[in-house]
Amino acid sequence: MTDNPAQVVEQQAAPRRRRRWLRTLIVLTVMALLFGVPWWTLVMGGSAWPAGVVVAGTVLFAAGFVALPASMLLGHGRQRDWAAVAGDVLLGVAWVLFVWSVFGQLLGVALWAAGVADPARSRIVAVTTLVVGVAMLAWGHFEAMRVPRIRRLDVMLPRLGRGLDGLRVAVITDTHYGPIDRSRWSAAVVERVNGLDADIVCHVGDIADGTTDIRDAQAAPLASVRAAKARVYVTGNHEYFSEAQGWLDYMDRIGWDALHNRHITVERGGDRLVVAGIDDETAAGSGVRGHGADLDTALAGADPGLPVLLLAHQPKQVAHAVRAGVDLQLSGHTHGGQIWPFNFLVRLEQPVVQGLSRHGERTQLYTSRGTGFWGPPFRVFAPSEITLLTLRSGS
Repeated sequence: MTDNPAQVVEQQAAPRRRRRWLRTLIVLTVMALLFGVPWWTLVMGGSAWPAGVVVAGTVLFAAGFVALPASMLLGHGRQRDWAAVAGDVLLGVAWVLFVWSVFGQLLGVALWAAGVADPARSRIVAVTTLVVGVAMLAWGHFEAMRVPRIRRLDVMLPRLGRGLDGLRVAVITDTHYGPIDRSRWSAAVVERVNGLDADIVCHVGDIADGTTDIRDAQAAPLASVRAAKARVYVTGNHEYFSEAQGWLDYMDRIGWDALHNRHITVERGGDRLVVAGIDDETAAGSGVRGHGADLDTALAGADPGLPVLLLAHQPKQVAHAVRAGVDLQLSGHTHGGQIWPFNFLVRLEQPVVQGLSRHGERTQLYTSRGTGFWGPPFRVFAPSEITLLTLRSGS
């Protein structure tokens, strides 16, 4: 124990410095692998490229190593859209080249076993890796920027009344309006949603990266979404990076029901369905006053005998849904992994990466792969989607 304030401050600061250095070390290690493995596969190894090729390739990878954190800090830290785009593209390129460089090394082992010697073996690996990597990036960019296809699915809810049989629920999520202006894309998404003639349209969070003021042009088409019964929205984790309450107010202003730990009731044919929404899992620790996922509050006053459709951004929030006896939870967040094989890393944190799953005796969870993309403008083996769920009555 000490009564010296300076010693107390120093004792508190030391662990923070250690954590900061540890985070820095982890980031540098990850970056060294992201850039180092492709550099070795494409430039060095046993390829014996001419000196000019080696120097140019080394300079290019070194520049990327420096530019990535700089552009990310300037772009996402200080809200410079041009820098954010540069950093996001560079991150996507580095990840794809890293993944396919690892496979390239496996190809090299196979060629070695087949008796192919260097430099021919390493040059085959380098060229193959580069061609496949560029093809994946081109295809992945097309997949990210196109208007999503419709994914249709029937979901049986045993407690759903006969009058609600065939209720159509359209789901969009993770639109991530951001540094790339996608106003026309947003309008095209709304047009496609309106063509579904849905009874309920849901936006399940991560609406944008940035405030309502700077992303209004991209979000504005949402005002034109049509639904026979309800348009509902909940926050995702990215709203808490900018202005979560601002987005809730914005969606209220354009005529959506912002389900900030509350519910509405939809009725058809004499039967009713509770549609509830809760804040994102990260809301409680965000520092935004009055925010935090609270399913008890969201369902307060609801008839316990009615089926419940819950909007919750992250699939792992299904644990709360199971305890509350929710019939169907709609989530996003995972993007289906977005750039393969990142889906395996997502699975370490979330119970489901995409699709329909069952949890407990009653609760089902549908996890969308997302309508837009975050960060790198690429989607590889994880196509975007607009989901149309048709609810079926058990009777």
